[in-house]
Amino acid sequence: QLQFVESGGGLMQPGGSLRLSCTASGFTLDDYAIGWFRQAPGKEREGVSCISRSEDSTNYADSVKGRFTISRDNAKNSVYMQMNNLKPEDTAVYYCAAVNYGLGHEPPFCTHFSSWGQGTQVTVSS
Repeated sequence: QLQFVESGGGLMQPGGSLRLSCTASGFTLDDYAIGWFRQAPGKEREGVSCISRSEDSTNYADSVKGRFTISRDNAKNSVYMQMNNLKPEDTAVYYCAAVNYGLGHEPPFCTHFSSWGQGTQVTVSS
């Protein structure tokens, strides 16, 4: 079973930045395309960003495009998401997961197939 550990969340003021990390537990992460997802209180979980296995392709939800950047370091068995110019509407629990890259009907065009971890809380508030 694929398991991920998310970290790096916290409380940030609007306009601030955070860097989330996603590490693999017990398997080689570079065998998979990876995506970040988030779930805000009272809302459904939504895709935020995805990166292909070879790191040559990324996709983003329209709401974060130009502000968030997904990257991966296969040598460190990790995927990251740099979040800049944070907005209150970015407040959510963020999760990473293995994904089918290029599928789905809307950006970021990836669908998860691994189970969810604990996630990391991001709160943007003044």
